[in-house]
Amino acid sequence: MHSIIVVPAGCRGPDEQIRMAPGESLTFGRDGGRGLVIPHAGVSRNAGRITASGSFWTLANHTRNRTYVVENPEGAGEHMKVTPGRVDAPVPFEFARVVLPAGDELVTFEVWAPRHDYLPTAPSGDDGSLTTPAFPLDRGSRYFLVLAALCEPRLRGEPYAPLPTTEKLLERLRPVWPEAGRASVQWNIDYLAVKLRLKPGPEEAAEGRARLNGKKEMLVALALRFDLVHEDDLELLNGTGRAPGRVLA
Repeated sequence: MHSIIVVPAGCRGPDEQIRMAPGESLTFGRDGGRGLVIPHAGVSRNAGRITASGSFWTLANHTRNRTYVVENPEGAGEHMKVTPGRVDAPVPFEFARVVLPAGDELVTFEVWAPRHDYLPTAPSGDDGSLTTPAFPLDRGSRYFLVLAALCEPRLRGEPYAPLPTTEKLLERLRPVWPEAGRASVQWNIDYLAVKLRLKPGPEEAAEGRARLNGKKEMLVALALRFDLVHEDDLELLNGTGRAPGRVLA
């Protein structure tokens, strides 16, 4: 059974995709041989190699002076670099875009890794005390609406989009929170910063700890990095998801 799928640039359908089983390798480059041919004068003849390995894949960079970038199109800016000469760099993204510098432009192709492996059964939790949740968020609260609105531009596929201003947040929240104001939105942002441990609570703040700068940027970065907000959660902002339950200011 195939493990990963390589999708060349300009692919017009499944017949032009390359399916690979675990352990199989595929070379790519300007010549390509029996592998993936990238007909661009700025791409090395033997540019690299992809190897399928179960639920993930690895990338080798055969060049001496070009760094490859592997982007996660669904990850709001997530990417990894594969430096010249690196072999078997593991790629963790389910959907990945491989970006090759070629002359004065960038050449890309995609690799999909749809296979997911899980434990056969859930680990037993009968013994000992319960594990404390890492980021306990109530998706029925107004602070979560604020967090979703902050994350929306980057969840919509614009990884470098500027974060919404307070006015934009108020406009976006109006369908589900008509009475929201600048003070209440800012209160919820401050509350999130404390709840997600980015900012000290009132007791610690009184001891003179430094004020947190760039709160919104840090909140969004943390939320997207640990999947605290998903694209499906944006339905809450349209009033089509679960209505807010426990209400904060």
